Amino acid sequence: MNSELKDTKDFLETMSDMIHFFVKDNIPDGWVLFCQILFKFAIFVALIYLVDFLMKLLINTIFKLFYDNDKYPVLRSIYQSRITNSFSHLIALLFGSFALFSVFYRHPKSFIFLERMIGLAIVLVVAGMLYRALAAFRNYFIIKQDYYKIIALNAVSQTVKIFGIFVSSVIAICVIFGISGSAIVGSLGAITAVMVLVFRDTILGFVTGIHVATSKNLKVGDWIGIPKYNLEGTIEDLNLLTTKIQNFDKTISTIPTYDLLTTEIKNLQVMSESNTRRIKRSIIFNIHSFKFLNIEEVNRLEKINVIKDYLGEVKASIIKERESLQNSDLVINGRQLTNIGVFREYAFNYLKKNEHIDQEGTLMVRQLENTPQGLPLEIYCFTNDSQWEIYEKIMADIFDHLLVASKDFDLEIMQFTKI
Repeated sequence: MNSELKDTKDFLETMSDMIHFFVKDNIPDGWVLFCQILFKFAIFVALIYLVDFLMKLLINTIFKLFYDNDKYPVLRSIYQSRITNSFSHLIALLFGSFALFSVFYRHPKSFIFLERMIGLAIVLVVAGMLYRALAAFRNYFIIKQDYYKIIALNAVSQTVKIFGIFVSSVIAICVIFGISGSAIVGSLGAITAVMVLVFRDTILGFVTGIHVATSKNLKVGDWIGIPKYNLEGTIEDLNLLTTKIQNFDKTISTIPTYDLLTTEIKNLQVMSESNTRRIKRSIIFNIHSFKFLNIEEVNRLEKINVIKDYLGEVKASIIKERESLQNSDLVINGRQLTNIGVFREYAFNYLKKNEHIDQEGTLMVRQLENTPQGLPLEIYCFTNDSQWEIYEKIMADIFDHLLVASKDFDLEIMQFTKI
């Protein structure tokens, strides 16, 4: 092994000398040194690329044999994440580090610079290899269909990446400037304490800006709501320290940008872009106005077109059931209709036939839990126009109609007045 290494060094030195004297004999004196270093550097880079290509070809060929074999999920996940490429780069750079002195031994000044550049490249390749290792873990769990572990891996991967970037940066600085890591870490400790104290808002704003840019949850022009500040409006500007929001009353509010990380924010822009907007509002009825409907009242309500078919079917079913029912003269016996139940069906059918309601979205008319004030009947649906003025008009028309229509069902709506 030692003899092979010695032979390799001798070959590289011989090649370097050939380039050295060839340039010296054929290039003008003023350009000799520059051309010698340039030609040697070109040969040096070509050797690294050649080793990288050969190693990549060899390793990937071996791994590809197992790529389509489900018996080797570990090898398959490694191949998919391209760790093999990073490993080839690392071997090529290590070869470059070994060959560096033999190629540039006549130029010690350039040797020092190139040695640090090779060291920096090795740091970057190792960092990339560790990053791809996370991808390999993810690929392995995907192959094994272990989705719970994928979720856990996603939860910690961001922290691992940030920590890896920090460590890689420290090592890279040490390699470039030739200083010890302890000196950098010690200096960073003191500098960080001062920076956090003086530039707290700036740092938090910077982190928030990165988060907003990468997550794409917010952007200038979005319609948002912030319950903490009782704000709802459009983002006019989003900078390092403050975020400017234009409220719908044309006033301008500013909040600290870092609040976007810690505060609940409702992004209503999606609703606006989909051109639908939710209606979620209740009518509260007096429970004392609820009653069973007798046949005469059912006949009267059957004239309402929206529920005509519904009441016709239910009435026929109830009459048939009561023919064999004991004490059928009492309304409470057997199946019966209530005025609140029929009104609920009326409200649902009314919304189903309303041209301003999105029929593809959720549509419900439901009872909420009883309250001391009465029984809330909630309307839950989506309009097919999200423009604020049109939305308010559609909602007002619906509740105008339902509030008045409830009288035909002998229902009493609760009103609250101050005494």
